[in-house]
Amino acid sequence: MNIPSILWWSPLLGAVLAFLVNWAWFGPKTFYPAWMRALGRDPSDPSTGQVSAAQAFGGTVIALLVQAYGLAIVIALREASGTDVGPLRGLVIGALIGVLFVAPASLGHRLFSGQGFKVWAIECGGDIAGLASIGLVIGLWH
Repeated sequence: MNIPSILWWSPLLGAVLAFLVNWAWFGPKTFYPAWMRALGRDPSDPSTGQVSAAQAFGGTVIALLVQAYGLAIVIALREASGTDVGPLRGLVIGALIGVLFVAPASLGHRLFSGQGFKVWAIECGGDIAGLASIGLVIGLWH
């Protein structure tokens, strides 16, 4: 099986957009305060706990790049089968991957760690929105 070529910069742009979407998702006027309270922490204390801010942001950027290039491969394989993707289908593919794979995989982690459904819903909502935005950007150039 041949994997079609991927425009290297479209997943990069998708990762940047996903970072911005998650920045807004976890902003002080959106879900950050509720998320921190659900974790049992004070929303006015921005410390990340066991990791430094550089580790948290660096790890996030690396994870978004991995997701973006993985989603680019999925979209390219779909197009190789003869289906044009485009931005709307890219968005839907990204969201579906979030709903069908990312969210279920993390549910057990949140429940066994005692963090509960609210933490899971807030975090997975951001993940799904980020993957959908990556799919939208990749779909624009495929």
